[in-house]
Parts: sequence; C-alpha cells; structure tokens
Amino acid sequence: MTGILVHMINITIILLIILNINVDSFITSIRSIRSVKSYQSLNKLYVTVPEDITETTNDIAETSTDLTPSIPTYLPSALGIDYIPLATLLATGDFLGADQFTRDNLIKIAGADKAGRNFVYWTEVHRIPSVDLATMERLWLQFSNGKFGYSIQKRVWDVENGNFDNFIRRIGWTKMDNGIERKLRWFGQSEFIYDLDKAPTAHLPLTSALRGTQLIKQLLTHPVWSQYDWKNYDKLKWEP
Repeated sequence: MTGILVHMINITIILLIILNINVDSFITSIRSIRSVKSYQSLNKLYVTVPEDITETTNDIAETSTDLTPSIPTYLPSALGIDYIPLATLLATGDFLGADQFTRDNLIKIAGADKAGRNFVYWTEVHRIPSVDLATMERLWLQFSNGKFGYSIQKRVWDVENGNFDNFIRRIGWTKMDNGIERKLRWFGQSEFIYDLDKAPTAHLPLTSALRGTQLIKQLLTHPVWSQYDWKNYDKLKWEP
C-alpha cells in the first residue's frame, strides 16, 4: 500500500513542477509518511527535476543557436553593391528570392541597366567584376551546402564539354512531357525547383537562354572560376 502511495506522490510531484505549483507546501503536507526514505526520495526528486529540465532547455537552446546560419560580415563589391539582402534570402532558405536578386544584380554589375535594358548581353559578361561574382558565389555555396552556384554549374558544363542540351538535362532544366523532352517553363507558373532538398545539384541560379546559349557560356567561362579553389569553398579565406 505504501509503495503505491509513494508512486502516486512521485507522479503528483512531477505534475506540480510542470504546473509550477509550490512543491514545498505539498512536500510539507506529506511529511507524515512513515517512510523517511520515501520522503527523502521525494525531496531529491523536487531538487533534481528542475535542474534536469533546465539542462535540457539549455541544450536545446545551444543546439538551436548552432543550427542558425551565420551571415558573413565581409561581403566585398567593386561597385558598392550591398549583398546583405542576398545573404539573408539564402540564409532563410528563400532560393526563389535569391535567384531573382542574383539575376537582377547581374544586370547592374554588367552595366545593362545603364543602357536601359533588363537583360545582359553575352558581350557584357567580361565587364562583371570578379569580386562581385565571387561574393555571390560564396553565399550561394555556403547556404546551399555546396549544392547551388555558378561554380557547381561550371563543373557540369565542363563534364559535358560545353554541350548545352546535355548540360541543362543534367542540372534538371528539362522534363519529359508525354514522352517528349522539353525545357522547363520559366514564365507564368515556374517549373523550376527552389527547394534545396528536392532540386538537382547545380539547379540554381537560373540563367535565361531565350536569346541563345552564349550568355551562360560566357558566365561559366568567366575568369573568376579559375581564381579560387571553389571545390574547397569552405576552406577559402575571406577577409579585407
């Protein structure tokens, strides 16, 4: 009988702690229990459970902090571009927004916007500063764990010896539709994949081929891809 009573009191103590009820008052009221050992056990439970709960809460808090992506503080630009917005989009998993930022920014840093155009000619790619491409690439690689980025696309491009059809097939820019392969639709309801877990490697960022394939060819052969060891991007040192 005493054993059953102690078991019930143990359960009650836990409930009191969870409900934030004054356990001291409760323990005082049960001191008439003959078994001193049982009371000591209850008192020990009262002391240790909150500590256990606190430790668990701290562990969760520390884990959450460790999992929070950190945005680099050094994001250089030869043209004074603020890359915090891109970093924020990528850090929060908004790959659709990051893709749009990247395309819009290419128009700026290539000088196409000054010409009143909202697209880049392939002949303008050589004007794009390496430092800006490197900053964007660094962010894409960091927040996709090396899955997205121009340098990743370049590797596929090289493997396919610059064959555009094989390249877009490999990175998931095509699909089979009624037994016929076609390019994914971009306008209207986009068919591209902006989910890190579901998208194929090198799927993003997107580059329009509506005006031909020269633009993406020039982007993927830009000198910046040979200026850094992009395969080991996580070991690159970025500092002023």
